[in-house]
Amino acid sequence: MQKIKKGDEVIVIAGRSKGQRGNVLKRLEDGRLLVENVNMVKKHVKGNPRSGDAGGILDQEAPIQISNVMLFNPHTQKGDRVGFKTLEDDRKVRYFKSNGEVVDI
Repeated sequence: MQKIKKGDEVIVIAGRSKGQRGNVLKRLEDGRLLVENVNMVKKHVKGNPRSGDAGGILDQEAPIQISNVMLFNPHTQKGDRVGFKTLEDDRKVRYFKSNGEVVDI
């Protein structure tokens, strides 16, 4: 089971995007994440007149290391550590370490 999954709201704790929040769009295999509107970079694209693509400078998300983000806890309005526990019905769920609240429902 993964501590941070696609669709989770995370907050950046290190780097030039520190303090920004966003939802995880994609989890890459090498331990990096694509987070919505975080770690934005400019990509220069060459136009292609045959296919009708316009060239220019595009803004897009760049991957960020998973160690530089924390899962966002909406009750405390801060980043929080995540642990795992098993419920009475033998389901393994994630929970916030600070207040013990279950992340997965």
